[in-house]
Amino acid sequence: MSDPVVITIPHRLGKDEAIRRLKNGLASVHLPFVTIDREIWNGDLLEFSLSGMGHKASGTVLVSNDAVRLELVLPWLLQRFAELAASALASRAKLLLEKK
Repeated sequence: MSDPVVITIPHRLGKDEAIRRLKNGLASVHLPFVTIDREIWNGDLLEFSLSGMGHKASGTVLVSNDAVRLELVLPWLLQRFAELAASALASRAKLLLEKK
């Protein structure tokens, strides 16, 4: 495995509302050629694993009162796509966390 890509997404929802939106919204997140294999919430921490194109990746999402920290670890062969994958996940998370 390679070094993780870490992205912090600020929000103004508070921890509980951010967690609620992420839990409800993750089911609707579809990434091309990627399957979410595991999604385990433990309080304010989500641990997940993904698979696609014959490779597996893992990561965490840590929710605080004013930010969400996304950490994504890709296999070495896919490391050059790490920023792109993390950016795609972050953009979907930002949509879920927009104040409405």
